[in-house]
Amino acid sequence: MMKRSAILALILAFLLAVLAGCSSSSTSTSDQPAANAKTIASTVPSKPQTDNQESRPPAANPQPSGDRVLKVHFLDVGQADSILVQFPNGQNMLVDAGNNDDGPVVVSYLKSKGVSRIDYLVGTHPHEDHIGGMDNVIRAFDIGQVYMPRVTTTTKTFEDVLLAVKEKGLKISTAKAGVTVLDQGSLKVNFVAPCGSNYEDLNNWSAVTRIQYGSTAFLLTGDAEAQSEEEMLASRANLKADVLKVGHHGSSSSTTPAFLKAVAPKYAVISVGAWNDYGHPHKETLAKLANAGVQVYRTDRDGTVVFTSDGKNITVEKLGSTIRPRAPDAGGVVAPTAPVTPTGSKGGYIGNKNSKKFHRPDCRWAAEIAPQNRVEFKTREEAVAAGYVPCKVCRP
Repeated sequence: MMKRSAILALILAFLLAVLAGCSSSSTSTSDQPAANAKTIASTVPSKPQTDNQESRPPAANPQPSGDRVLKVHFLDVGQADSILVQFPNGQNMLVDAGNNDDGPVVVSYLKSKGVSRIDYLVGTHPHEDHIGGMDNVIRAFDIGQVYMPRVTTTTKTFEDVLLAVKEKGLKISTAKAGVTVLDQGSLKVNFVAPCGSNYEDLNNWSAVTRIQYGSTAFLLTGDAEAQSEEEMLASRANLKADVLKVGHHGSSSSTTPAFLKAVAPKYAVISVGAWNDYGHPHKETLAKLANAGVQVYRTDRDGTVVFTSDGKNITVEKLGSTIRPRAPDAGGVVAPTAPVTPTGSKGGYIGNKNSKKFHRPDCRWAAEIAPQNRVEFKTREEAVAAGYVPCKVCRP
């Protein structure tokens, strides 16, 4: 692992070359869980920006034909976010890529859906549970445009993403309110947040994406909290959406009554891990959604959830999952999970140097750790003493 000074030098040099003069900085030195983020966000230069509209060649089908649909996949990546959007013009967008350990799974899922190119890659904000797998994604696919908010951290996870971007010779465009990603007839994609330029909580830097196809719309909020929601409301941006990706994994810090009223969704999706340490989704948020008559889908119960829109109507499919543990549904039923072999059946434990998690040897995540990031421990106590935490899937 690079020393802190080397990491800071890398980030500074890369931002000067790639982010066209971004002067932001941060004092964070570790990947903080989104629920307890204390990272101090940097300020954005006050000079006017010129990247509100990207110039790019027209897509193959500027006017979507009647038999083309929009598909939005909310991937089951546990206590993290990753959303694949397949546009009716044949292009693809990926919003976030889960935790560090989720990278190979996200890549595998995208390939299973026939994705070979990601035209628009969005990192909502630099928390590990949103950009952790993004370096894997960048290296695995042809990438078009990369969007991230103009804020940095000094974490190893953020450094890995910057290195992957640099290796591909890509440029990072600023994700902020007013930036249009795509505008082709009945298909429009734009950012409605962040609206401000100085946030104490990194969650409020979240890039919030609104997707409009025909008369249907989706609002993907990252971890945006009450402050960002208030700013979106004050901006008078069009927030109405049929499907709301609930902010911050269903935390009570998001989904204020005024914001929920403005969005007025029919469906809501909460990307959350079963039995997570933060108690997400919070009961206050679930109560607000229930009182508003919103139909809620949760990745901890429903697995990956896919919405399909033909521009007029939306259908929903729950794919389920055999990878991650399932939380009980409303009737108390727990969906089946992958079988777990008793501790030590193959001997020892496998750690991931990047995520600082350790696994049973037969855990799916252990098998997908890159050789250079793999470390072996003879006992559970040895792994814990080395600063590693147990995997929440195989529970070593």
